[in-house]
Amino acid sequence: MLSRPEKMGPCEESSAKDPVGNHIFGSRFPSVPVPNVTLPNFVLQGWEPHADRVAFVEAVSGKAFTHGDVVRDVRRLSKALMAIGIRKGHVVVVVLPNVAEYGIVVLGVMASGGVFSGANPTMHALEIKKQVEAADAKLIITDGPNYEKVRNFGIPVIVLDDGEPIPTAMNWKDLLLAGEKAGPKEEEPPLRQDDLCALPFSSGTTGLSKGVMLTHRNLVANLCSTLFSVTPEMIGQVTTLGLIPFFHIYGTTGICCATVKNKGKVVVMNRYDLRTFISALITHEVTFAPIVPPIILNLVKNPIVEEFDLSKLKLAAVMTAAAPLAPEILSAFEAKFPGVLVQEAYGLTEHSCITLSHLGPAHGSAKKNSVGQILPNLEVKFVDPDTGLSLPRNTPGELCVRSQCVMQGYYNNKEETSRTIDEDGWLHTGDIGYIDDDGDVFIVDRIKELIKYKGFQVAPAELEAILLGHPSVDDVAVVPLPDEEAGEVPAACVVLSQGATESEEDIMKFVASNVAGYKKVRAVQFVESIPKSPSGKILRRLLRDMLLEKVKNP
Repeated sequence: MLSRPEKMGPCEESSAKDPVGNHIFGSRFPSVPVPNVTLPNFVLQGWEPHADRVAFVEAVSGKAFTHGDVVRDVRRLSKALMAIGIRKGHVVVVVLPNVAEYGIVVLGVMASGGVFSGANPTMHALEIKKQVEAADAKLIITDGPNYEKVRNFGIPVIVLDDGEPIPTAMNWKDLLLAGEKAGPKEEEPPLRQDDLCALPFSSGTTGLSKGVMLTHRNLVANLCSTLFSVTPEMIGQVTTLGLIPFFHIYGTTGICCATVKNKGKVVVMNRYDLRTFISALITHEVTFAPIVPPIILNLVKNPIVEEFDLSKLKLAAVMTAAAPLAPEILSAFEAKFPGVLVQEAYGLTEHSCITLSHLGPAHGSAKKNSVGQILPNLEVKFVDPDTGLSLPRNTPGELCVRSQCVMQGYYNNKEETSRTIDEDGWLHTGDIGYIDDDGDVFIVDRIKELIKYKGFQVAPAELEAILLGHPSVDDVAVVPLPDEEAGEVPAACVVLSQGATESEEDIMKFVASNVAGYKKVRAVQFVESIPKSPSGKILRRLLRDMLLEKVKNP
């Protein structure tokens, strides 16, 4: 276990300078060592004293695996995969919802030398096929309900299913038993830290989905930076909610791998339902819940919450990422759930997971509505998108990060890789933010999502935060619409509370009374729901296309 470093003073600019001598910021915490081991070895080591402690339990079914079970089945799976021909560098696409076995699948694939590539099980067969083909996958692991989607892709399939075996697929339990009986892994090639172990696909919300090449060292380095503040007395004591999709990088690294590393317990949920969610928090005594802003919004505004005795909650903290959390919603949550710490974080697939995070009171809490502080071993700068110069404190620019967590590139896509990682190793995130005098980082918006109204930049997140402060607004998304005179105008898609009587004009007046003239919302469309990706990001392109279609065909 890494020792807990002493807190240092306010964040200082590092002595390193970019080529033109501008501003580069490091963590205010000391660097932490990154051991030269594979990801499975890193997270599984030290399991013996915790062998009987539950590692994964399904919230609804109760199916559970102890840490001893996880180690046993990871070994069995890795041997079985090698026996059926999986070799170092072979991609295995996993099409599963959140299930108790998911962490075993991830670590078993990696331990065999394979490359884990999680796919969203709700995708259509053609979408999954695109990922399988783009990754040049050699094997698919899925369950019974999703087998029909993948059965005709021309590669072997393993099925996790407690029902009748499928004759045309390999059965999970049979495979594990075969792996147990197999001899020592004599043919196993020595795995190195610079070998690929994961190929997650980026969300595709701003373009075509791309395979992100991550090595063992990328993920181990990210976990070292993220978990540096975990103290020995916390080992085995944290119960984490496993609701974030495990195929997403946060689910893979930040929940499955981080929890196994810390010998905690994951309470697995494969879909979101508010009653089931709150029941799981109470029944399983969840202490840490990584969630997304829409769930916090639900906890604040949905009357279903009142059906439960919230005094039974053992929840100590929630962590929210993927989208900005409106200040009004944060305040309302803190009032409704006193004593529950709200930690915001920022990360991206291309950086192996978490990049910036709140670290809690023991390390000097970051300011509310910031995404936290720079983690150890990371360098950050904020670049003027027009000039390429890095900027001083309190000056918004494109957030760039450099560390051992930066991906190796996009799979078979050198052009996109060169656009994202520059020749000095800086990962350009496409997000606009700034760092203040205390080292707290704030994200303003995405470059591609900024609305240009008559030359002024309008941040959708700012308008969304204002609209969520309206008592009749349950959810909202702001998108740009083309305008002949202004270039672009802000338009809002709004989900009204049940029984609300406000008109579109009322909503526009509400925003206008709270912002400068150029930021006013120029159009409002009431909708039943706001489409979001599994990680909680608003699918603005879908909403923009819908609004444009309505403009053309009123």
